[in-house]
Amino acid sequence: MENDAVREHVETIREAFSYLRRFRGKTFVVRIDSAIIADPLFSVVVKDLSLMHEAGIHIAIIPGAKERIDDVLTTYGVPWRVVNGIRIAGEDAIPFIKMAAFDVSNRVMTMLSANGITAVIGNWVRARGIGVIDGVDYQCAGIVESVRVDTVRKVMDDGVIPIFPCIGWSSIGTPYNISSNELAVVVATTLGAEKLYFLTARDAYNAEGFVVPETVPVAPGGRLANFSLPDLDSFFALNPARSADIELLQRARRACVGGVERVHILDGRDEGALLQETFSNLGSGTMVYSNRYGGIRPMHLKDVSDVLRIMQPFVERGILLPRTEAQLERACQDFIVFEVDDSVHACAALHEFPGRTAEIAGIAVDEQFLHLGVGPKLVDFLCERAQKKGLESVFALTTQTADWFLKLGFAEADIAALPEKKRLIYNMQRRSRIFVKRLGA
Repeated sequence: MENDAVREHVETIREAFSYLRRFRGKTFVVRIDSAIIADPLFSVVVKDLSLMHEAGIHIAIIPGAKERIDDVLTTYGVPWRVVNGIRIAGEDAIPFIKMAAFDVSNRVMTMLSANGITAVIGNWVRARGIGVIDGVDYQCAGIVESVRVDTVRKVMDDGVIPIFPCIGWSSIGTPYNISSNELAVVVATTLGAEKLYFLTARDAYNAEGFVVPETVPVAPGGRLANFSLPDLDSFFALNPARSADIELLQRARRACVGGVERVHILDGRDEGALLQETFSNLGSGTMVYSNRYGGIRPMHLKDVSDVLRIMQPFVERGILLPRTEAQLERACQDFIVFEVDDSVHACAALHEFPGRTAEIAGIAVDEQFLHLGVGPKLVDFLCERAQKKGLESVFALTTQTADWFLKLGFAEADIAALPEKKRLIYNMQRRSRIFVKRLGA
């Protein structure tokens, strides 16, 4: 068990270095709920943002100010109401809304300064009034028209973190209250951000209460770990009455369609959630992605050391036979791997034999990725490969995973079912059980 713990820590460090190298010089936009900013532990979030900035990642921050604006308007007796999720208030409310929005932004800037990070609050957002829609006058509520991209990029290139209050100005200087969620999407897409984060004060999206497509991975505890855009569209279609609950997922989709590679929705109350989501393959929230995240591909020679590492725990438990680096190199063309962000987390092989059959062997999956159903995907992939080669069957030998192969449609057989070449090297002492699957049936 101690070896397993050490192995896990080392792998975490490797992942972190891999992501540090990948993200240096990239732009991340972070939208933070006002409830998180008001939390006493917000200083920990700021510390994590500071570490990311110091690692060479360009950070832009959009602080939410909803609760603070509510408090200020209520304190000063300024009437307001919410229609379709948008705050409606008269012209006399805008000075108080501005005061609250800049107060929250100033708190973020002050805390970044305490961590040695220079930040600046700017008026980089051009906005216009929403106007009257279906008879409703939205008064001082506005929508984003544009962002002064060149100015913001220069700020970030100078090592400064830009902070965007939820206020935009018209071409003649009229201020409007704009949605910080909407602002985050627009800023991320116009800046060409690699990532957009929504740090919320709510639990992560959970499968409970939703109809979840089979292709969507569900993490331990029911967390919805990630969505591709096609999976997300299927999820929306299956849950038409939950629009209020999935608003951030809808915004995440817009951001991805607009060019943002990945959007992460996190519970900002969980200590270290931002770092875990950024620098590990598994993360802690829900991710929506437009680019390739994880997939199966042929093994390359450079993957041999990773494959040996993944196999080792299974060798120690007697599930797999030990293999050497030389053996893997010779059989490289037989192996496939499953990778996430260029890190290998599973492997399997298809060894052909005379008689139009092949052995599926060497299946090993990093335990942290079992919930993604990687093992069955590897077997399906190899069965497809075998069928395309014109093979009629595949077989597998196992000592401890008989039920798993039965579930995948294999049938138990005796040694006579093995091709002669395999029978000659069958280990009678190991007494592996034999399972066969007919292809194309």
